[in-house]
Amino acid sequence: QVQVVESGGGLVQAGGSLRLSCAVSGRTFGIYAMGWFRQAPGKEREFIAAINWNSRSTTYADSVKGRFTISRDNAKNTMYLQMNSLKPEDTAVYYCAADRTPFLPPSGRGNQYDYWGQGTQVTVSS
Repeated sequence: QVQVVESGGGLVQAGGSLRLSCAVSGRTFGIYAMGWFRQAPGKEREFIAAINWNSRSTTYADSVKGRFTISRDNAKNTMYLQMNSLKPEDTAVYYCAADRTPFLPPSGRGNQYDYWGQGTQVTVSS
């Protein structure tokens, strides 16, 4: 059974930083692309960033480019999202997702991902 668990969310002031983690168990982690998404109250789920299986390819939403950095440690079965220069509009529940097919490039399409975590709340105060 594949489990995806996010951690690291919290309350931070505008301009601050947080690092989210996503731990995956139940299958081989290091051959699948991974992604981060978020959903704010009353809004649709939004793609944030994705990374391919060997970290050689990443893609970001324009809204976070230059502020957020996605990375992964395949030896630890864990993916990360370093979030800097946080803004109140970054407030959302952040979700980690694991691709359904190995060795694909990173994608912002939610339907490419089969396994999702429960989410971690990030709140940025002004």
